[in-house]
Amino acid sequence: MPRSGSLFERAASAPPVPAGLPLVIALTGFTDAGSAVSRMVEYFRDELDPTPLVVFSNDVLLDYRARRPIITFEQDHLTSFRPPRLELSIAHDSLGQPLLLLAGYEPDFAWEAFAEAVIALAEAYAVSTVTWVHAIPMPVPHTRPLGTTVSGTRADLTEAHSVWQPHTQVPATAGHLLEYRFAEAGARVSGFVLLVPHYLGDTEYPAAALAGLDSLTVATGRVFSGDSLREENREYLDKVEEQVAGSEELTRMVAGLEERYDAYMAGSTQATAMVHTGDLPSADEIAAELERFLASNPSGDDDKRPSS
Repeated sequence: MPRSGSLFERAASAPPVPAGLPLVIALTGFTDAGSAVSRMVEYFRDELDPTPLVVFSNDVLLDYRARRPIITFEQDHLTSFRPPRLELSIAHDSLGQPLLLLAGYEPDFAWEAFAEAVIALAEAYAVSTVTWVHAIPMPVPHTRPLGTTVSGTRADLTEAHSVWQPHTQVPATAGHLLEYRFAEAGARVSGFVLLVPHYLGDTEYPAAALAGLDSLTVATGRVFSGDSLREENREYLDKVEEQVAGSEELTRMVAGLEERYDAYMAGSTQATAMVHTGDLPSADEIAAELERFLASNPSGDDDKRPSS
C-alpha cells in the first residue's frame, strides 16, 4: 500500500490559500444517475476557473484498462493524449467567493491512502466544512423537485433536506470512505445523495446537476449560477413532456409516481427537496437559502477548521 505522500504532486505555482474555506468533493465513479456529478465537474472546470494545488497520480490510483484515456488521431499521426484528471484546486463561485475543490475520477486503487492524503490536505488548509454529492436512480417523477438523502455530521442539513432516510447496506464509493474518515476525525462533513428519476438515470439529466449545485449552496454558502444548465434543462424537459404526452403507458407511470411521491412527502417527512426542475430560483429564493445557511452557522463557524 503506497503512503499518502506518493499519491500526489503539489502544483509548482500554486497560489496562497486562505484558511477556513469549504471543501467540495465531486468524484465520478460507481453511480452517477443522470450524469449529475459528471456535469457538475464539467461546470466546475468550465465556469469556476479552478487553479490546481495538488495533482493526484494516475499511475497509482487509476485502472487505465477500465477507464481508458482519450487519444486523438489526425489522418496519419497522433496529436494529443488526454488522461483523466483528479485534482485539488482553489476555485471561485459566481460571486467570486473562494472554495477548495476536489474533482475528477473516483480512484480505483489505494482508497485508504487516498483518504489519508485528502484528510491531511484538508487539515493543512484548515477547511471549514466538507461536502460531497453523488446521484442514484429512484422511482420518483420528473415533475416534482429532486429529493436528497443527506448524511454526515451536520444535523441541520439532514433535518432540512433529507427526504429519504433508509436503513440499508450499499456498495461503497471512495466518497463514502472520505465522509466516514472525515466524520471520525471530527470534521463538519455532509454527503448529499441526489434521488434521480429512474427512467432518466441513464441520460444526461441537467436537473440532477442543478440539484447538486443547489445542495452545495445550502451546505457551503457558495453560489453557482448554472445558467447554461438551466436553459438546457428547460429544453430537455420539453422533450420529456412531449414523449410522455404521446404515450398512455408513460402518462400512467408518471401519474402513479406523482401520487406516491405526494403521499410520502405529505406524511413522512418535514424536509424540503432541493430544486424545482427547470425553474430559475428567484432572488427571494436565493436569499432564503443563504439566510438558512447563515442561521445554521452562528458566530462565524465557517471560519473554523475541523477538529481531529
